Amino acid sequence: MNRREAIRASLAVLPTGALAQPAGGRVWRIGWLGLVDSAREPYARAFVQRLQELGYVEGQNLALDFRHADGQLDRLPQRVAELAQRRPDIYFTGAAEPAVKALKATPGDTPIVIVAADFDPVATGHIVNLARPGGRLTGVTPLQSVLPAKRLELLREMVPHLRKVAVFTSAVSAGQLAVVDEAARRMGVGLQVIDFVREPFNYEAAFADIQRGKSDALLVLGSALFVPARRRIPELAARAGLPTMFHQAQWADAGGLASYGFSFVDMYRRAADQVVAVLRGAQVGDIPMEQGSRFELVINLRTAKALRLTIPQTILLRADRVIE
Repeated sequence: MNRREAIRASLAVLPTGALAQPAGGRVWRIGWLGLVDSAREPYARAFVQRLQELGYVEGQNLALDFRHADGQLDRLPQRVAELAQRRPDIYFTGAAEPAVKALKATPGDTPIVIVAADFDPVATGHIVNLARPGGRLTGVTPLQSVLPAKRLELLREMVPHLRKVAVFTSAVSAGQLAVVDEAARRMGVGLQVIDFVREPFNYEAAFADIQRGKSDALLVLGSALFVPARRRIPELAARAGLPTMFHQAQWADAGGLASYGFSFVDMYRRAADQVVAVLRGAQVGDIPMEQGSRFELVINLRTAKALRLTIPQTILLRADRVIE
């Protein structure tokens, strides 16, 4: 039985929709923790929509308590305490690893489902293995040990003269940075690492540093802390004439040159499947942690033209979507 089949078996504990009107009027409560306010993002809406498809409707038999830390890591424990007071049946987070640590520190054994978007849950010790996580946690994870290096490779293919790449990193993307550093050494590409430590982040100063460092392109690592600047970073990169690579399609939609990574919408929908499996009686530690399997390469040709950059046909043919 593969991972997807195992989750389907868990969902089959009760037929779809069987809990839409549970006996006794039971209302299931999800404590949802974010690092930033992402509840209106397309992937968050997809999570809620999938819950509805499986018979869990907010305002009927489902309560969603969403708390976020305003991008401040030190506020996470307080937000978790607020959620715990609501006595959730399950916790959910798609935020960075510190959010997972904060949830795991809560007393009791309330199950936790995560979307590990910017860290490896096995390497960081949060689960035993993907097939049988153990403990109180499962979820969905991308191949973070592979994808950051692949983004750098794609950037080099698109920018033939690439010799030096600026990298935006933060407190929650150290694992990705290590992968990129190793790949850069292997490819003979220099890195200019710009580490954003304390908010509010000064992006204008960062781009001034990039120009002084004479980097040829910008790679922005996946971090929820950068989400509030989704439009600002591509805008400043365009002004500086810098090709950019991001981890998720919405950045390319906002004006970035390219993105390569997993589909956030797909991953959040699959996380909703796991949440429902737990609510229907499955043991969270027995639900396999899924790896992202749907990846998207998005190229923004409008941005390429503005940069006077010709994207190789080999890249365009591999793209899942081209913005023209």
